[in-house]
Amino acid sequence: MNATDWLRSIGLFPILLAYFLNVTEKISNKDLSFILLNLIGASMTCLASVLLKHVPFIILEVACVIVSLASLINYGKGG
Repeated sequence: MNATDWLRSIGLFPILLAYFLNVTEKISNKDLSFILLNLIGASMTCLASVLLKHVPFIILEVACVIVSLASLINYGKGG
């Protein structure tokens, strides 16, 4: 495994962790921890996709980062 593979693999962990914690009702999708886990994971996997020049996943992960940032901004506004 090269560095990009490691980045992509490690980036998947926070996304899957957020999903697991949400499904098991340990955290809500409105919790800051859920938002941050998704933002961190999506950012890491997006960077890996850029390094791999894999356009479909760049588009997917950029969308996830934008949604996570919007959620973080909304959370910061108390909404």
